[in-house]
Amino acid sequence: MTAPERSETLGDRVERAIENRADTPGEIERAVEPPRRRIVKSAMWLAVTGISLYLVFPSIVEVFGSWRQITRFSIPWLALMAGLQLASFACLWALQHVALRARQWRPVITSQLAGNALSKIAPGGGALGAALQYRILVQAGLPTGSTVAALTAANLLVFAVVLALPILAIPALFRGSVDRTLLETTIAGLAVFAVLVGIGAVLLTTDGPLRWIGRTVQRVRNALRRKAEPLHGLPSRLLRERDRILATLGPKWKRALAATAGKWLFDFGTLLAALAAIGSHPRPGLALLAFCGAQVLAQIPVTPGGLGFVEAGLTAMLALAGVSPGDAVLATFAYRLFSYWLPLPFGLGGWALAPKTGAQEA
Repeated sequence: MTAPERSETLGDRVERAIENRADTPGEIERAVEPPRRRIVKSAMWLAVTGISLYLVFPSIVEVFGSWRQITRFSIPWLALMAGLQLASFACLWALQHVALRARQWRPVITSQLAGNALSKIAPGGGALGAALQYRILVQAGLPTGSTVAALTAANLLVFAVVLALPILAIPALFRGSVDRTLLETTIAGLAVFAVLVGIGAVLLTTDGPLRWIGRTVQRVRNALRRKAEPLHGLPSRLLRERDRILATLGPKWKRALAATAGKWLFDFGTLLAALAAIGSHPRPGLALLAFCGAQVLAQIPVTPGGLGFVEAGLTAMLALAGVSPGDAVLATFAYRLFSYWLPLPFGLGGWALAPKTGAQEA
């Protein structure tokens, strides 16, 4: 299990500062800020981003060129997609609220909105978004060390769940025809996420299955990369990371797990609603695989939020799932409109409304 790039960068920098006895918020913040020599690296990333955007520009144009067909979406469907995305964000706020053990919701919500927006507009913005969220939380009075651990644990849990989703989609690939009604697709999605919560609870509370996963992944990796140095100790490492997550979440880990599954459930529901609104009902398993592929593509750091890569990948994968090319492009546009573009202005509002200084109120 690996964390998203932004979690690793934030955790590495801040934890090194803590180990060096940088106990004050100011010292931690200076440790998070990149040194001047990173300017050259940032310039290189900008160049890579520009080249990448040039390569995926045709896909972006194709997707956003479909905005003229937005009239195919009725007002109730648009309202439903907006509501599903709001529910997805609410689940993420609930997860972070548990991990941070915060008394107030305001710093959690505003910091997440601001960090999310920055991560989607800056090249390689995952680390910048995480650092901004951390800074806002610390300024709101949350302790420095536990804030780092909480954000890292939350990101690990979110990323681990999305990595597990394709495995749960495999059984659905061997059943039924291509077409499905909206009700059948919804029920299938709910079943998958119910199983996901159950499996997550087992992995968080027992050692045997997690050790088996570690041994299997380690064996496969060593078999595929025979010339590389063999990987050792992965099962133990997975257990240590699991224990760190549990220690951070505390007795409310069940609520955190449910919130994590809900975050992806409602996000996936947004894509299903976009497809259903234009009369397309692909097989749930294939639609879920397309959705998971889009989330992985969104982690590509060479463009902000995977811009271009997600549009190209999701459109192609939906077409493979049985959606007509035109409908795949339009559904991708609608999904990205609600999951990527519309939250951006709320990020500015989150930064403006975030508490600047002071401790949390009891």
